[in-house]
Amino acid sequence: MAEGNRETFGLRVGLPSHGAPAKGGPKSKYCARVKISQTSAGPPSLTISDLSRFPPRFPPLSSVSRFPLPGKELVSGESALYLGRSYQIEVVDDGTRDIRFTKRFVIPSSRATERKGAMREWYIARAEEIILRRVHRHARELGVQFSKAKIVDNRYRWGSCTIQDNVNLNWRLIKAPMFVIDYVIVHELAHLIESNHTPEFWNVVRTQAPKMEKAKLWLKENGQILEEDV
Repeated sequence: MAEGNRETFGLRVGLPSHGAPAKGGPKSKYCARVKISQTSAGPPSLTISDLSRFPPRFPPLSSVSRFPLPGKELVSGESALYLGRSYQIEVVDDGTRDIRFTKRFVIPSSRATERKGAMREWYIARAEEIILRRVHRHARELGVQFSKAKIVDNRYRWGSCTIQDNVNLNWRLIKAPMFVIDYVIVHELAHLIESNHTPEFWNVVRTQAPKMEKAKLWLKENGQILEEDV
């Protein structure tokens, strides 16, 4: 608009937010109102105001420790989480290197000193088998298509959905109950329908994952336990 002999133009500028970039415009970016004023007496002046941050598209689902927790030792009598339940660990000297699960964790003594690596490999393999299968199931039921789904190592998010429509899920979720796993999967797939955390978004999640509130509470109360090496 005109202000005497001054012409002013207003526009909004989006700046990339931290974390996963948003899909669908400035709703998930930092935004500022920019005013450019032109007078006959000199060069244009620029004013930036109303800097505001809109919620990121994929915030962490739970607050987790920035530093790894020490966890437990791989010794007989100790226990480890799997699908929301604790199972006893039995260390055996059987000459093999494969961890077996038969309502308890049977761990070769040759791997007992690899606390972090040994269990991580087993957990990731199970996550790729169980969690990824459920991603496909929920995607079919929601009527959405994604590019790729993969298990990732991420200490700050349980899951994410990228601007390339890739779904990433934290391998540590394999320690959580299935209703928690389903909630995180559905949460990310729902972003393929609605980019932001609108009422419509939460309606989609709640319909597909009816135990949503219970799952959110479980993650809030137990998220740090999933961060332990064992």
